[in-house]
Amino acid sequence: MSLSKKIYFLSDFHLGAPDSNSSLEREKLIISFLDGIKQDATEIFLVGDLFDFWYEYKKVVPKGHVRLLGKLAELSDAGIQLHYFVGNHDMWLRNYFQKDLGIAVYFHPQEFERNGKTFLVGHGDGLGPKDHKYKMLKKIFRNPLSKWLFGIFPPQWGIGLANYFSRRSRQQTGATEEVFLGDDKEWLLIYCQETLKARMQDSSKKNIDFFVFGHRHLPIDYRLNDKSRYINLGDWISFYTYAVFDGTDLKLTSFKGKEEKIIRK
Repeated sequence: MSLSKKIYFLSDFHLGAPDSNSSLEREKLIISFLDGIKQDATEIFLVGDLFDFWYEYKKVVPKGHVRLLGKLAELSDAGIQLHYFVGNHDMWLRNYFQKDLGIAVYFHPQEFERNGKTFLVGHGDGLGPKDHKYKMLKKIFRNPLSKWLFGIFPPQWGIGLANYFSRRSRQQTGATEEVFLGDDKEWLLIYCQETLKARMQDSSKKNIDFFVFGHRHLPIDYRLNDKSRYINLGDWISFYTYAVFDGTDLKLTSFKGKEEKIIRK
């Protein structure tokens, strides 16, 4: 990794929500950010929920988001490696991003090693204790039969239904998304701690320097011990936060200067 190159991590754009005008304004801001980093980015990790809903029909592309899709294609063509981790709002990807945009797609957390640092990256949904109801629903939704059954609906019906449930999900979780719940209640934090504990008991596995997740919608930089940190990327709805790795350290920051909103512990 060249000293002049950096790796960027960002997540939770939720394009399409809450309405087309707000989404378009946010999309243009994201494009501005991507234009600003394309000169020094060697890799970009998109850590889920880029869209408030996405379903890949065989011959139908959901309307909208053309600016982002075009920009991702441009970055990929320029030789920047793009990684896309599917989230709970955009889990129904097929092969469009891989074939047309040249983006690597992941459905589960993955480990990466860069400049001697180990990263565990994933969207974060369904990890950690509790939330058993969602974990069951996730298995159902990711079942190939469920994907096929949804696909037989006319796109206008299917997308309309999905948008309705996405709005309900935001209404139910919006009141708690911006509040740090405490060390013993943050599920992803507990997942990181349990993973580190298991690693300590297995000498064949390397330490994880950085756990990088999205999903939580709250930017968090939490030091787990003297070697490991948990980074939650926040979102591009309220915080406009992202992380950047310069080859040595990973920094969580805000594109709109909302540094004081980042939880640092």
